[in-house]
Amino acid sequence: MTTKTSLADSLKNVSEQDKKQIKAAEEMLGPDPETMGFIKNLFWGGFREELVFPYPESTAEEVGRCDQLLAELGEYLDNEHPSEEIDQNQEIPHWVIKRLFSLGVMGMIVKQEYGGGGYGITSYNRVLERIGRNCGSTAVMVSAHQSIGCGAISLFGTEEQKKYWLPRISQNMLSAFCLSEPNVGCDAGGQETRCELTEDGEHYILNGEKKWATSAAMSGMFTVMAKQRLVDPKTGNEKDKVTALIVTPDMEGVDIFSRNRSKCGIRGTWNARIRFTNVKVARANLLHKEGRGLNIALTCLNYGRCTLSAGMVGAGISAYKQSLKWSQLRYQFDRPLGEFDLVRDRLANMAAYCYAMDAMLYMTTGIVDRGDEDIMLETAICKIFCSEFGFRTCDNAVQIMGGEGYMTENTVERLWRDSRINTIVEGANEVMHSFVFAYGSKQLGEWMIGIKGAPLKHMGDAMKIGAQLFLGIRPPAPSINNLHESLRSHADELESLTRELSHQVKVAFKEHEEQLISRQMVQRRLSWSVVWIHAMTCVLSKFDRDLRKGLDGASLEHDRAIVDHCLAMGAQEIRNELRALHDNIDDTMHRCADAAWSELDSMPHSDYFIPEKTPVNEARGHGKPVNTEDIQQFGEGSLAVEFQRTFEQCD
Repeated sequence: MTTKTSLADSLKNVSEQDKKQIKAAEEMLGPDPETMGFIKNLFWGGFREELVFPYPESTAEEVGRCDQLLAELGEYLDNEHPSEEIDQNQEIPHWVIKRLFSLGVMGMIVKQEYGGGGYGITSYNRVLERIGRNCGSTAVMVSAHQSIGCGAISLFGTEEQKKYWLPRISQNMLSAFCLSEPNVGCDAGGQETRCELTEDGEHYILNGEKKWATSAAMSGMFTVMAKQRLVDPKTGNEKDKVTALIVTPDMEGVDIFSRNRSKCGIRGTWNARIRFTNVKVARANLLHKEGRGLNIALTCLNYGRCTLSAGMVGAGISAYKQSLKWSQLRYQFDRPLGEFDLVRDRLANMAAYCYAMDAMLYMTTGIVDRGDEDIMLETAICKIFCSEFGFRTCDNAVQIMGGEGYMTENTVERLWRDSRINTIVEGANEVMHSFVFAYGSKQLGEWMIGIKGAPLKHMGDAMKIGAQLFLGIRPPAPSINNLHESLRSHADELESLTRELSHQVKVAFKEHEEQLISRQMVQRRLSWSVVWIHAMTCVLSKFDRDLRKGLDGASLEHDRAIVDHCLAMGAQEIRNELRALHDNIDDTMHRCADAAWSELDSMPHSDYFIPEKTPVNEARGHGKPVNTEDIQQFGEGSLAVEFQRTFEQCD
């Protein structure tokens, strides 16, 4: 049904800035997969149940190996891991990292032939969930090292690079991923760091600066993203593309000039700033192909978004269980807190959030392990859902525990602080909602544009879409047939919601036309609808698996109550979002935002913190100064050097 028409080239009443942004996104994401995944089909009103039913599961051998690792890890986390010390001292001790290496945690996803554990993504995320229950800082450190350190070399490295690097970074040496910059956050394609090939073609000369590089102060290997001027083989014109290079901290011209940032949460992680000045990098250190750096970054982020979600599932479960116990034993007005409706409301929502997050996480990791081609939306939605509702769960726990919940000696306060970052990193949720809508509806939008441009050529499709858009005649709902018979009513509701979502997406294209590109309020409402349909699907699939395995008695009654509430919440949220497409307060919001914006002329730059590299020249360097004198900094690569020496001794 799809066409080859470029969305950017098909739009008429769109600014050149928006067209440029669309083309950059199309280029960054690459061509559409041959087969649309589950989420994209929802936009068309389809429901590919073979992709979500039955619930994916690992092999018995894999589960058994992972269970053994989890038992050893759990023993360590419960009895030795210094979670509070890490948070208060803003540092993960060296001995902790060594212990995690010795347990096999740090090289889980590396193949055994290269010295790793050879585990699948589901097992890896089970471990990250377990760590997340105890310590957000440690979960982030492990995830950053493996998902976008070990992962990049494992997926894109040459055989020589794998043989050299993977034994080191899976057994003894931390790695870091250098993507973000002072001017580059969610706009991954806007790299200002540059590399140029020398005339003899043997080296790259690297210049630029990186920010937020997790663990870089202690790492022995960096994966650095940099712009490179290359000839486009299609047009013959020169064009900037992003290339990935393997860099080591001992190369001349590498300056780690900030080794820690004091943070609200995940305080034990080290976020380094690195300056590259005429760094000479051997061509053998090219990772993958020239100009394919963003492909590496986006692929690795698919793994990172899962592990971020796993940490949130762990934190959410820990916070939920603690607040559940507190609500039983904390009395006010001669009654346990858990007997009051407003507390019961929070507890019910937390139970539903935790069940749904778990269901979505392991649905997503199962899809990744299965090797599906079109998974970018599934991993993005997993990140949105788990980061949002993991934080809400921790926030509810603080509220239920009251003043005690706000005290640092009670774990939920730390879980709350550690959780807050996850709606920001690896794609801020605002950006991710626009991405889910834009990438999910792209092929549908191109198809509708093709019909509008040549209705006689596509007479059959034109009549169908015309009847839907102008007469309100919706196509039949998709059919869901592979769920347990006791879930039939839930399947019916999911069918109906999927059909209505697709209808409202098509209506949005008709009503807003090209302006939909910038209507982010509309995009977010449709995105949330898709997110919740997927969440409901994951919940049903997980519960269906358990029913077929013989879940009964009190366990069945317990889980069914939670599942019913999950699905009721999801259906309510979807209907609210779709209703808000036409019944909203967007007009007053925009006027109010304009009024707020008008205050800026009376606000001198010097009174406020401003972005250090803002493109507004008269503001740059004139903001309120930031005091960093009392922030602890870490030794110059001491851990990386120590690990390297240990590895060489092993050789």
